[in-house]
Amino acid sequence: MSHIELIGISGESLGTDQRALIAGCVLVAHSRRQEPLLQGIAVERVAITPLAGLYTAIASALAKGKVAVLASGDPLFFGIGRNLLNRFGPEQVRVHPALSAVQLACSRFKIPWDDLALISLHGRKEQNPAARILHHQRALCFTDQHHSPDSLARNLIETLEQTGDHERLLGMRLRVAENLGLNDERLTAGSLAEIARVRFSPLNMVLFEQAQAPAAALQLASLPVFGLREAEIRHSRGLITKDEVRAASLHKLRLPAAGVLWDIGGGSGSVSLEAARMNPELAIYTVEKKQEEQDNICHNIRTYAAYSIRLVRGEAPEALVQLPDPDRVFIGGSGKRLEEILQAATSRLRPDGRIVVNAVLAATRDSACSILTELGFTVECSTITVVRHQPQTLPDVPESAAQPYNPITIVTGSP
Repeated sequence: MSHIELIGISGESLGTDQRALIAGCVLVAHSRRQEPLLQGIAVERVAITPLAGLYTAIASALAKGKVAVLASGDPLFFGIGRNLLNRFGPEQVRVHPALSAVQLACSRFKIPWDDLALISLHGRKEQNPAARILHHQRALCFTDQHHSPDSLARNLIETLEQTGDHERLLGMRLRVAENLGLNDERLTAGSLAEIARVRFSPLNMVLFEQAQAPAAALQLASLPVFGLREAEIRHSRGLITKDEVRAASLHKLRLPAAGVLWDIGGGSGSVSLEAARMNPELAIYTVEKKQEEQDNICHNIRTYAAYSIRLVRGEAPEALVQLPDPDRVFIGGSGKRLEEILQAATSRLRPDGRIVVNAVLAATRDSACSILTELGFTVECSTITVVRHQPQTLPDVPESAAQPYNPITIVTGSP
């Protein structure tokens, strides 16, 4: 049975064995950059992209003999190998790996990479790449023409400036490895501002390193993924979603691993913060109109490096217009504009989405239930009353008085 020879390429020439392997095939698929490598080999050729045309050409050629597919480095590491295996099955693919771009880059940077975060932005629509990068102390990124080192540096600068994180802004260092294994290989290092001013070859990898103090990094790593206490989140005058209510609200949201969350009337941003720490791939837009609360949100983003949160300064529903369509909507405050906000949110909600409203007042609860029902949503209501007690620890000391909080009704709407 004919099969596919998946050949990893490293450097600017083919080895004798690789040339012989290709010469024995009826078709070779390659990128434009790899075309000079095939000089002197009389084999029919096809472009490796678009993939749909490639698959058709491979399927037709396999009826006549073997097919060679050239790939950079290790084709099973963020490469075309996954697609070929899924399409044609492992029994029809033989893999000949070369050194991966990660191995080459780390050898040039002289760093171990067994604990390095690896991020691929190649060919992906990433709304906020800075959020993925800043989640890690060190990250090595595969880039493309839309996510070049200079554009990533500018995205990081913009993100850090929005929250006033000058410490990370000044302390972050980037290293760029271009054209690895080729004659024009180049290594460049610099600050965010320096890298933002440089243009690079399309073939590159970028290492991002945060200059965070070891003690601060250790403290951040020791905190729970879920379950921050009110005292650990900066807020004003006790205006924060209580721990117990926050936990129940997040449960009702049933957050996806990735997607878009709108947090409307964000306050201190406590719900957004917990969501960001649990689901780092979730893009979170926290809408808040008050300057004091905006300052609190920025502080909390900086403290927990929760850069998947984007602060939207303004009031809903007007502030929602430019946001991407949501998978989930949480409404913690509506400023007496609940109907307008729900109309805007439900019209943009993606399929299988959910809307959760926290209502302190009975009027807000009734309005949320009525509006969502009229809009065709299935509605659930749960009222939570939080009463905290200080347990009696000594027999002669009476138990302190219970501390009750206002009951909160969580209204959940699903299409």
